[in-house]
Amino acid sequence: MSKTAPYGSWQSPVTSDLIVASSIRLSEIQLDGEDVYWIEGRAAEKGRNVIVRRTPDGKITDAIPVGFNARTRVHEYGGGSYSVKNKSIIFSNFTDQNLILQNHSRAGLISGNADFIEPEREYRFADVIFDAAGNNVYSICELHRPNLNEAENFIIRLDLENGSETKLTTGADFYASPRLNSDGTKLCWMQWNHPNMPWDGTELFACEFAADGSLESIQLIAGGDNEAICQPEWSPEDILHFVSDRTGWWNLYRYVDGKVEALCPMEAEFGVPHWVFRQSQYAFIDETHIICAYIEKGFFKLGIFNPETQRLEKIATTYTMISSVRATAAKAYFIA
Repeated sequence: MSKTAPYGSWQSPVTSDLIVASSIRLSEIQLDGEDVYWIEGRAAEKGRNVIVRRTPDGKITDAIPVGFNARTRVHEYGGGSYSVKNKSIIFSNFTDQNLILQNHSRAGLISGNADFIEPEREYRFADVIFDAAGNNVYSICELHRPNLNEAENFIIRLDLENGSETKLTTGADFYASPRLNSDGTKLCWMQWNHPNMPWDGTELFACEFAADGSLESIQLIAGGDNEAICQPEWSPEDILHFVSDRTGWWNLYRYVDGKVEALCPMEAEFGVPHWVFRQSQYAFIDETHIICAYIEKGFFKLGIFNPETQRLEKIATTYTMISSVRATAAKAYFIA
């Protein structure tokens, strides 16, 4: 039996829902000891983002309860929606943008939009990190109010014991990548202003903490209106590393003894545009080895770099895209 229908109106049994119903999008690998965490964006659950944990015995389980959705709307594109330390997970819940602490199979509100001091405000959180002791978290915070022309951005510290909030930075239009050194005595972050996008020009700052917890000795490390920084990280020896495009290529650098040193100069990109938070194209294996994903002549490649010898050992792969690179002394993890 034949059927004729106007162009564009034919009812196909192959629907878009049928095509994507079983698809899963992977993102945001994080490590907690030997446990590996990541986010699964599940089309079958209406796009719900679920934090998943894999333990050393190979067991894979959902790490947050049904009904929660680990996704942030900071800068609208999100990313950096959770952090984990000692099996405690803190994440941004998409429905209300509240910050939730998940500990020992329980989830509870830490900060957000439940108990309004100002009913019209809306807080959003992203790129949350625990401090060394796990007593505080640091986060990018975005505050929306109807009377503001645009959202206000800053970095805050949340005390997990008493729930107090401390605003640490002000003045810039956008902030990203707050990172603590190993003992929590130093903090670094990125910031930028209109009209720049983060791949046009950003600044990298580092500081120490005063006795009262405020920031002191704030120093501009690199960046400006015509230099874009991405992925600042502290090495195991607390040396600040980052990616900069100051040569026209996004290459690795480190800050040592008051000077910026180039690592592995190449006509290759060791960074990617900051569309979302918590992107990671390199990770420290140990004090003298960095595993890194880079784009050379349009292709993603993988390598292990030794900053002391300046040697890049290439690793042969067949992957066309590599992201979310994480590592321990024994293993490396990435999405490919």
